[in-house]
Amino acid sequence: MQPRRFVVRQRRQDTSDTATYVLEPLDGRPLLFTPGQFTMLGRLGTGEVPISISGDPASPLLVHTVRDVGGATHLLLQAQVGDVLEVRGPYGTGWRVGDGRGGDVLVVAGGIGLAPLRPAVLDLLAHRDDYRSAVVLYGARSPTDRLYPDELEAWSSRGVDVQSIVDHGTPDWPGRVGLVTSLLAGAPVDPASTLALVCGPEVMIRYVSRSLVDLGVAPDRIRVSMERNMKCGVGLCGHCQLRGLFVCTDGPVLPYSAVAPLIAIREV
Repeated sequence: MQPRRFVVRQRRQDTSDTATYVLEPLDGRPLLFTPGQFTMLGRLGTGEVPISISGDPASPLLVHTVRDVGGATHLLLQAQVGDVLEVRGPYGTGWRVGDGRGGDVLVVAGGIGLAPLRPAVLDLLAHRDDYRSAVVLYGARSPTDRLYPDELEAWSSRGVDVQSIVDHGTPDWPGRVGLVTSLLAGAPVDPASTLALVCGPEVMIRYVSRSLVDLGVAPDRIRVSMERNMKCGVGLCGHCQLRGLFVCTDGPVLPYSAVAPLIAIREV
């Protein structure tokens, strides 16, 4: 529960409302984490918010990609190089990418959902020979809303099948237009030996997971990252309760078989 202080070493504006921060621990101790985990991140005196870690688990630096979605994140995004942020964590469960060794790993991301999946992709790349195939399907609202466009190309050159699609194209967009679910049927994976990792808006998670089950992927081999309003990060406050689950401790990464009944109906 005791926050640690990290200094901002790099800040990159990714889209109009999203930026990536590279943080260095002031005490010199790297924050060790598992791909899929999150921290409680904030500026001094402005509150904290749960943000998934988006950096390389092998790096001593901590990376977070933050989208402006409210008061706390708006203030957080005002931080510049040299400013100090407070970090608690890491918390939660991870993707457990290694469970897919010997088979196919399918990563399906929507919008900012690529950020929590980035550490999983980097882990895949570090052990690429352990997997038969690695596929990334990424959907965004528009070409300018895509995260990490340069990295997507780099991953493709390193043995990952990367396919992008946008909801709304532009005259200079050479790729596909539509929903990310339209890419699933053509993904070069064997459903019987596939580990699927899914992150994005909840409606996207719902339809992608259902489609994967229809294609033959076992529900307990589909892992999804849930997003709920977290306050403490350690299962005490109850803000993130999802029926019998606490997303901060039981998740955020959960097997689809455990959450399918809970996300079957759109919340109002």
